[in-house]
Amino acid sequence: MPLKATAHIEAMSAFALANFGGYDRPTLAQNESAFPPSPSAIEAGRDAVARSHLYPDPDWTVLRDAIARAYGVERDLILCGAGSMELIACTIAAFAGPGAEVLGTDYAYNFAASAAARVGATYVKAAERDYEVSIDAVLTAVTPATRIVFVCNPGNPTGTRIHNAELLRLRAALPGDVLLLIDQAYGEFDDQDPQAIFALAGRGDTVVLRTLSKAYGLAGARIGWGLFAPPIAAEVRKMQNSNQVSTASLAMAVAAIEDQAYMRETVTHTADIRDRFAQGLKAAGYEVAESRTNFVLVRFADAAAAAAADHALRGADIIVRGLSGYGLTDCLRMTVGQQDVMDRTLRVLTAMRGRQSW
Repeated sequence: MPLKATAHIEAMSAFALANFGGYDRPTLAQNESAFPPSPSAIEAGRDAVARSHLYPDPDWTVLRDAIARAYGVERDLILCGAGSMELIACTIAAFAGPGAEVLGTDYAYNFAASAAARVGATYVKAAERDYEVSIDAVLTAVTPATRIVFVCNPGNPTGTRIHNAELLRLRAALPGDVLLLIDQAYGEFDDQDPQAIFALAGRGDTVVLRTLSKAYGLAGARIGWGLFAPPIAAEVRKMQNSNQVSTASLAMAVAAIEDQAYMRETVTHTADIRDRFAQGLKAAGYEVAESRTNFVLVRFADAAAAAAADHALRGADIIVRGLSGYGLTDCLRMTVGQQDVMDRTLRVLTAMRGRQSW
C-alpha cells in the first residue's frame, strides 16, 4: 500500500477515537475493522441524519444499484439486511424448521446454530480437518432431512478458506432441494475471483452473503447484503422487518461501496499487519492458522495455556476472544488492530512463551 494511503487511514482512525471515543482498552475480541470507514461514508451518514424524520427506503434501491456496479452482480438478485446476521437468520427461518436439519461444519459461525435452534431445526456439524472445511465430510453428512448446508468462506473463527473449485464441487454434488448458504463476511480479504460463486445464486438453490461490517468498517451501521434468486428472495423477505436498515446506514453504505479504493487500501493495510503479527507468533513458537480474514486463530499447548495467555493479555489491557463455544479451548482468536496494539500483543505472548516449556 502507498505510504500516503496508509497514513490517511491511520489518521482517520485517530480522528475517530478522539472524537467519538472508544473502548477503555484495546479489544481484539470483536472482528471489527481497525480503521474507520471511508471519509465519504462518514460525511454521508452525517448528512443523512437530517432526514431521520423519514422512513428509509425499504427496497434499498440506491444501495442495490451501487452493489451491482461494484461487484458485477444482478441488482434484482440483491437483498439487504441489518447485517448479514439478519439474512442468515431469515434464510434459515424461511427454509428450515422442526424435523429439518441445517448442516454446518465444526467451526462454522455459531450464529447459524442459534438461528436453527430458534426455528426448531436440528443443527448438524461435519468434521473439519486442520481448521479447514472438508467438502467430502460435508457431503457425507447430508441426510434426507438436510434442508440447508451452511458454510463460511473464509471461516470464522478459523480464518481459513475453501477454494472456489471445492465450493463448486459441493454445489454440484448436493441434492437440488438442499439450499447452499455461503457466508462470505470476509470475502474482501480473499483474493479468489468471486464471480463463479456469485453466479451460483442465479441457479435458485444457493445464497451468497456479504457484509459491510468488516472490510468497509461499518460494523456499527449494521448492514449486509446477499444474492438470492427471486423464489428464495420472496420467502426470505417474508421473514424480514421492513425499514430495518436506517436512513443513515443506507447512506453510509452507498458511499462506502462507491469508495472501492479506500476499502482495498484498508484490506491491504489490515492484511499487512495481520501477516507481520502471524509471522512474529510463529517465530515465537506458536501455531497460527493461515488467515484470509481480519483476525488470526492462535493455538496453545492446551486449554490451561490458552487461559494463561488470555489472563496475561488482559493484564496488559488487551482483550481477545476465547473459543470454548466452538470447543477450541486451546485457542484464542485475535482481531487485527492497529500496529501498535498488535506489537504490544506480540510482546506479551513472546515473553510468555519464553517463560514456558511447551
